[in-house]
Amino acid sequence: MPPAIPGPEAPAGVPGVPGVPGAPVEADQAPHPRMFVGVLAFCGVVVAVMQTLVVPLLPHVPALTGSTPAAASWLVTVTLLTGAVCTPVLGRVGDMYGKRRVLVAALGVLVVGSVLCAASSDIGVLITGRALQGAALAVVPLGISIMRDELPPARVLSSVALMSSTLGIGAAVGLPVAALVVEHYDWHTMFWASGALGVLDIVLVLSFVPESSLRTRGRFDALGALGLSGALVCLLLATTQGGEWGWGSARVVGLFAGAVVIGLVWGRYELRVASPMVDLRVSARPAVLFANLAALLIGFAFYANSLSTAQMVQEPKSTGYGLGASIVVGGLCVLPGGLAMVALSPVSARISARYGPKVTLALASGVLAVGYVVRFFTSHSLWLIIVGATVVASGTALAYSALPSLVMRAVPVSETGAANGLNTLMRSVGQAFCSAVVAAVLANVTFRVGGRTAPTLHAYLLVFLIAAGASLAALVVTLCIPGRQAVPAGSVGERGSLVPVREDA
Repeated sequence: MPPAIPGPEAPAGVPGVPGVPGAPVEADQAPHPRMFVGVLAFCGVVVAVMQTLVVPLLPHVPALTGSTPAAASWLVTVTLLTGAVCTPVLGRVGDMYGKRRVLVAALGVLVVGSVLCAASSDIGVLITGRALQGAALAVVPLGISIMRDELPPARVLSSVALMSSTLGIGAAVGLPVAALVVEHYDWHTMFWASGALGVLDIVLVLSFVPESSLRTRGRFDALGALGLSGALVCLLLATTQGGEWGWGSARVVGLFAGAVVIGLVWGRYELRVASPMVDLRVSARPAVLFANLAALLIGFAFYANSLSTAQMVQEPKSTGYGLGASIVVGGLCVLPGGLAMVALSPVSARISARYGPKVTLALASGVLAVGYVVRFFTSHSLWLIIVGATVVASGTALAYSALPSLVMRAVPVSETGAANGLNTLMRSVGQAFCSAVVAAVLANVTFRVGGRTAPTLHAYLLVFLIAAGASLAALVVTLCIPGRQAVPAGSVGERGSLVPVREDA
C-alpha cells in the first residue's frame, strides 16, 4: 500500500472531503440525501432488472432469432461473465479516477447494449448487447462507495442497505414485467424501454449525484485486471456450460484447470505489485474473507428461489404438483418478495446499527433456511408457494443489506469500490454455481408425463434442501466473522492513501 499522506493536520480532517472528520461540505455541493440516495437506488434497480430481463424470453428466442437453444442460453451466460469481470475492475477504477465518472460510463454501456438488442433480431448482435448490459452490474458497488464518501454517517447504513438490496428488488420486479412484455408486446420493446431508463439514469446521476472527492493513489493494475478476468471467465464458463458440454469433457476440465493456474499466478503477482487490482492481504482478513464467503453462499441460496419458483408453478397439472400457471403468473409469484425487500432494507439497517451487521447477517441466514423449509412443505398451493418465496426474499434483503456494512468496516476508504465490487462478484459466483446445480438437478431427476419429460416434485424439493444447506453454511461462516476489529488505516477518520480532489463536476 502507498504510504499515508504526511502532515499533522490530516487526522483533524480535510476541508471539502466528505466522510473525514472535520470536513465541511459546501452548501452548493451537498446533495439532498433523499434525492441522492433515491437516484442511486433507482440506478441499481434498473441494472438488476437487466440481469433477469431475458429469462421469460429464453424459450422463445430460437424461434424468434432462428438460432439454437444453446445459442439462446448465452443471452444469460454472457451477462453473468461480463458482470463478474467488470464489477471488481470498475470498482477499482472508480476508487482511482472517480466513482461517479465510472458509474456514468457503466450506465452508458448499458444504454448501448440495450439499443443493440432493441434494433436487431440477430443472435450474435443480441449476445453482444447483453454482454454490454452485464458490464453495468458495477453500478451497485460504485453507488455504495459514493454513499460512503458523501453521506452523513447517520445515513450511511440505511442508504447502503437499500442500494445493496436493489440487486434482489430489480430481479423480482424484472421477471413479471418482462413476462408481460413477452405475452402482450413485441419483445424488442423491453430493450427500448431499458435503453430509455438507462438514459434517464445518466441524466439523474449527472443532476443529483456529486463526484466523490476521494481518490486512491497509484497506477491502475492492468495486468492484475487481465489476470482476474481470465480466471473468472474460465471458472464461470466451465460452471455455466458444464451441463451442456459435459462435466468430464476436455473443455470443462481444461477451463477449471486454467482457472486454478491463472488464479495462482495472478495471486502471486498481486502480492508483489505496489498498487494491486485486489489487495489480497486486506481480502485475507477474517472479517473480509468470511464476509465474501457468506456473500457467495447467500447468492447461491437466493438464486435457487428465483430459478425454481416461476418454473414450478408453470409445470402442467398433469405432473401431479404443477399448477399450469401462465408465464405472467409465474413472474408475479416473486413480486411480493421484491416488495418485502424494499420494506426490509431500513429494518436491516436499524438492526445493524443496534447490534452490528454480523447479527443481521446471521439472522438473514436463519430466515433463508426457514424460507426453504416452508417451500419444502408447501409445494402444492400457489399462495403458500408465494409465502415461502417471500420469506426467502426477506432473508435475502436482510443479508444483502448487511454485507456491504461488514465489508466497509474492515477495509480502508481508499478501497471501498474495489472491496464492494469483489463482494458483489462473490454473490454472482454463488448465483452461477446455483444455476449449474439447479439445472443439473431438474434435468436429471425427471419422469415422463403427457408425452414429455419433466422434473419430478422430488427434484424441486431437493433444490430447496440444497438451498437450505447453503443458508445454514452461510450462518456458520457468519459466526466466524470477528465481532470486533480495529479500524483499518485509511478508513473513515484515517487518511491512508487517499488524495482529496476538488471537482466542479
